[in-house]
Amino acid sequence: MRRQLACIVAGMAAALILATPAGAAQWTAGAPTSGDPFFPQMGNGGYDVQHYSLELDYDPATQVLDGSTRITLVPTQDLDQFNLDLRDWFGVSRVAVGKHPAAYFQEDEQELVITPRPKLHAGRSYTVEVDYAGVPETVVDPDDSFEGWVKNPDGAFVVNEPQGSPGWFPVNDDPNDKATYDFAITVPEGNVAIGNGVLLSSVTDGGRTTWRWREDSPMASYLTTATNGDFDLTIQTGPNGLPIYNAIDSRGDSAATNGFSAANKATAAQRFAAQPQIIQVLTDLWGPYPFSSAGAVIDRGGVGYALESQSKPMYDGVPGQSTVVHELAHQWFGDSVTLSVWRDIWIAEGFARFSEWMYNERTGGLTAQQQFESGANYGVPASDSRWQGPPALIPDAAHLFSPSFVPYNRGAMTLQALRVKIGDAVFFPMMRKWYADNRDSNVTTEDFIALAESASGQQLDAFFDVWLYQSGKPTSW
Repeated sequence: MRRQLACIVAGMAAALILATPAGAAQWTAGAPTSGDPFFPQMGNGGYDVQHYSLELDYDPATQVLDGSTRITLVPTQDLDQFNLDLRDWFGVSRVAVGKHPAAYFQEDEQELVITPRPKLHAGRSYTVEVDYAGVPETVVDPDDSFEGWVKNPDGAFVVNEPQGSPGWFPVNDDPNDKATYDFAITVPEGNVAIGNGVLLSSVTDGGRTTWRWREDSPMASYLTTATNGDFDLTIQTGPNGLPIYNAIDSRGDSAATNGFSAANKATAAQRFAAQPQIIQVLTDLWGPYPFSSAGAVIDRGGVGYALESQSKPMYDGVPGQSTVVHELAHQWFGDSVTLSVWRDIWIAEGFARFSEWMYNERTGGLTAQQQFESGANYGVPASDSRWQGPPALIPDAAHLFSPSFVPYNRGAMTLQALRVKIGDAVFFPMMRKWYADNRDSNVTTEDFIALAESASGQQLDAFFDVWLYQSGKPTSW
């Protein structure tokens, strides 16, 4: 009897398979993560975002952020469910897919799980709208640094590397899923709101001003910003008519109370004035500037670092010139050419640090080789613990930026050592090809090794093993 029943069940299953037309939809749920080993909740699968349109209304007095996000996406599989990343300090009031309301629930700290009806077909374009509100909290990283919507008395300092974006908008927080962006940020009249890209308009109505920005180049979500507060905003002209938007916190003049004295503001103006020349030097080195705008935002964010937000580097305080060079270099390496997995942070930070060295070399300062040999770099004794971390084997998220010697200095030394090994005639065209071939896309350490071997015609396993994968100070390569 059991055998007869099993045969009947098997026959029914076979009939169902035969009855399913070829190419019919196979409904599945999108993955709730992108699979990055350092951040298991980061990102989602099953779709590719094309564009975000963010409408944000922020009141510094109440600290409430009201948001409405419209996402244009294309499923990469037939979806009956998918996730967005959004921190659970927001309450969601509405989700719609196309013209239809969608069921949703929030779970696991930052997962917004959406069940669309009708279901979504792979390859078609859909719009997803999410309305939400709440008081954003600061995201604390595994290394105890702060990011996300970092509140100030007059607004917010908004920086997102590596996982701050879900702290203020629903997003596929995977650096591989780049998209274009529109921002409409409403703040109290008199305040300035700064998004990525080009300023489209600022309109005041009823005591509140809406600032509209557009980033028309693909952007990883961690590079977004919506920084807002009491700023002086000016527009500078860079190479080839490039608009450069500069903003500096304008709260008071007393160095004793806020660090932005008249002298500090004069120094900030000098940093701004240097940007066109820095962009030109980097353009000569690596290729055309990647984006349709540039800029700088100097605020008192309280995070203790600068960040290369796309087209708008964010500075917590008045930066030194080397920091400005570093963050502008990231527009090429980090922003336009972006890591695929966070363990490969050296292909952003090492390349930006090396660009600092090359800027000095090209403007009459120390050569890159002199900087390589300095006491801060290769001159560090072999017994120093900083040599124990190879750049391509960062152990976990808590060590992404600490010690900074590993992805920054040792990463830059790797490039200078490679330059000497294969020669300038090969190295610099290779670096320009790295940028040109990977512009607006994502890369891995393995991609760079493959290019170096192809460009040089050399087998470089031993070189990269010593510099990227082995602990200890390299002695021969």
